[in-house]
Amino acid sequence: MQRHPSPAAEAASTPVLDISGARATIRLNRPKHLNRLQPDDLDIMLKLFDRIEGDPAIRVMVLTGTGRAFSAGYDLGSIAERAANAQEQTAGSAFEVVVNRLEDLAVPTICRINGGVYGGSTDLALACDFRIGVDSCEMFMPAARLGLHYYKSGIKRYVSRLGVDNAKKLFLTAQKIGAAEMLRIGYLTAMVPAEALDEEVDQLAGVLAGNAPVAMRGMKRAINEFARGQLDEEAADRRARDSMRSAEIKEGISAFAEKRPPKF
Repeated sequence: MQRHPSPAAEAASTPVLDISGARATIRLNRPKHLNRLQPDDLDIMLKLFDRIEGDPAIRVMVLTGTGRAFSAGYDLGSIAERAANAQEQTAGSAFEVVVNRLEDLAVPTICRINGGVYGGSTDLALACDFRIGVDSCEMFMPAARLGLHYYKSGIKRYVSRLGVDNAKKLFLTAQKIGAAEMLRIGYLTAMVPAEALDEEVDQLAGVLAGNAPVAMRGMKRAINEFARGQLDEEAADRRARDSMRSAEIKEGISAFAEKRPPKF
């Protein structure tokens, strides 16, 4: 089902949140500037993440952009201003906080890539659990052209999710790649024609919203910790033991025996 932003959402603004049933959608909303992120956007996104995690009815989150691009990344003028301020720890510290928070969001996340993905937004999308993109999308990471040493958690995310060779190619050459190559290296989970984008996102969101939320939250945490080489083994073991006595597993086993969808 193809959806379009409301007239109110068309006007440039900080990110827009829409909640429909078990699904929350955050839409980056500065289309005339290819959804380039401003400092105010980062503050709002952190508040929206808190709101989503605080609502037990929300089971999945979709992140997307308004217009013809997903996002042009973080505003370069803001980076330059922050870099010039000796009080700041790093030029990208505020952006890094947002991306890391997104990666650790309790609910599963889907990035609906409706167009180009540039600069820091490539890491924003990579922090989502799944990335579904149109077959006309493209991406590039221009850090090497800008003289910017990217923040370490972003580089680690590239390496752990895409592999060393692909991370080197994207960071060190700063070359643009298209959707087919994004799919080949694992950046995209799926690539679809523009007219099929919403259907593909809806299908995956429905699957995720229907699965056991506590079990998914715990496994997502363990997967992310494994990827970083920072697994909290005691906590993971405790979650696994607790799941064997949970209401979720009782419902899951009952639904399987009765040949019906589970109701978590």
